[in-house]
Amino acid sequence: MPNRQAKPMRYYRLLFLSAASIILLVMFIGSTLTADSHQTLSQDMPTPGSPRLQTQTSDPNSPPDFPNPPKAVVITCADMVDEGMYESIVRRTEAALADGATYIIYQIDTDGGRVDMAVKIWEYFMHDVAKKAHTVAYTTTRAISAGSLISVACQDIIMKQATTIGDCAPIMLGGTLEGVEREKMETYIRARFKTAAEINGYPAALCQAMVTLQLKIYQVPIKDTDQFEYFDEEFLPDEDEEKYDVAEKKLIVKDDELLTLTATDAEKYGLARTVVEGLDAAAFEQMLTFLEERDNVRFTRPVEVLDTIWSEEMVRWIASPAVSGILLMIGLVAIYLELNSPGLGLPGAVAVAVFIIMFGSKFLFGLANWWEIAVFVIGMVLLVVEIFVLPGFGVAGITGVLLIVFALGAMMVYNAPDKLPIPDSQLDWRLFEQYILWTMGGFFGFVIMAYFFGRFLPKIPFANRLVLAPAVDSAAMRSGGNAAPAPQAPVKIGAQGLTLSPLRPSGTARFGSHRLDVVSRGELIDTDKKIKVVALVGNSIVVKEI
Repeated sequence: MPNRQAKPMRYYRLLFLSAASIILLVMFIGSTLTADSHQTLSQDMPTPGSPRLQTQTSDPNSPPDFPNPPKAVVITCADMVDEGMYESIVRRTEAALADGATYIIYQIDTDGGRVDMAVKIWEYFMHDVAKKAHTVAYTTTRAISAGSLISVACQDIIMKQATTIGDCAPIMLGGTLEGVEREKMETYIRARFKTAAEINGYPAALCQAMVTLQLKIYQVPIKDTDQFEYFDEEFLPDEDEEKYDVAEKKLIVKDDELLTLTATDAEKYGLARTVVEGLDAAAFEQMLTFLEERDNVRFTRPVEVLDTIWSEEMVRWIASPAVSGILLMIGLVAIYLELNSPGLGLPGAVAVAVFIIMFGSKFLFGLANWWEIAVFVIGMVLLVVEIFVLPGFGVAGITGVLLIVFALGAMMVYNAPDKLPIPDSQLDWRLFEQYILWTMGGFFGFVIMAYFFGRFLPKIPFANRLVLAPAVDSAAMRSGGNAAPAPQAPVKIGAQGLTLSPLRPSGTARFGSHRLDVVSRGELIDTDKKIKVVALVGNSIVVKEI
């Protein structure tokens, strides 16, 4: 009978899913330990302004002194600033340094992103790369927000015509930063702008005006020269200062605006070393020529460009909200088919693979912490135990569902392992909203697909092998289909009854005074549901819910 085969199979499936969940948890705990062992680039770095930082030359335009012959390498830095960009920049920079690069040109094209990742890139440039190679930020389109912080960490900024840089004020969606909280965040970012500006020879006051709204910045001429310096109104020199002509000061930044500079203004105010123009190839050649003439070096052509590799792009693509929602739908559909299929087959393997890919990409991308994955695995185990072991749907099932929902929600937010998964920036809120929408879309897609498979899959040739089928008469198999007729069933097609146990898809039901084994057409039917006989196949009574 079908239920005799299905019952032990449920326990095998339970063991399979539980083992897969444990393997998934062990894999990610191991990945956590591995990742922790590699994230040591900035742990021993000094704070801004420390003596270690002051070892760099005070003249940013002086030729760098490196043992290797001049060699330039370009590293692209495009799209959102996130953990994926940081890891990719480190990997490519280390490869360039190992290959003997003395000039590393970071091609900047970003609207910003996560401040914490921008700070990690800043620290890596300032404390590590600057000691081994000359760094150049080449802005090809825009270096906004976190992009401007990355740019000032480089020893040179060169901008293409019609590009912009600036606007790095911290913001929060769903609330406002006011008072001490805002000043705390702004001070943290301003300190890095100021440190990089002082070391790399940029106007520090202008750089800080990219962060804070209340600053009034003046341009003050230096007497007997055609040069200027920039001061916050609070630190303007005295009128009788011999070095500066304070009476001729000029207001550059008002106290109600964040500084964002065009390429022309950036060069005029001393932030950009030069501005190049023309098509991409022509502008790039101008930039190289400027560096060669200024530093009296010669670069071999063509200059090597280190772009992101396919695996880095794939991880970022898989971790995107849209793809995550689609993967969730595929994983849930695969679990549904596995629970309704004979044996341990393709759907179960697909479900495990999909969730490993989905959570693995989020882990590598910085969205998932090890404890969030552990919570999800525990929730899945509780849900499987509730379905296959415990009768009804009680505490274990409800707890499992709640843990799964919480884990999925937590994985939509960037947070450190020791912090609650609560969005705290505009970017985090925007990503969280996108993940919520696509997750809901994936769940509704699963509901539609489950209905389709439950209703139509048993009728589709070949595809109906994915769901449990009624038992086949062994005598018929031995005799080539000429077995004796099956005994008359105690019910007829069209008879109605009541389920005595859940049908997954086999179980028991009552028809009048008869207690019979029945099987559904693949769909799950709960206890105490009205059913109707739709087919009699051999010894099997096929029913559907009415």
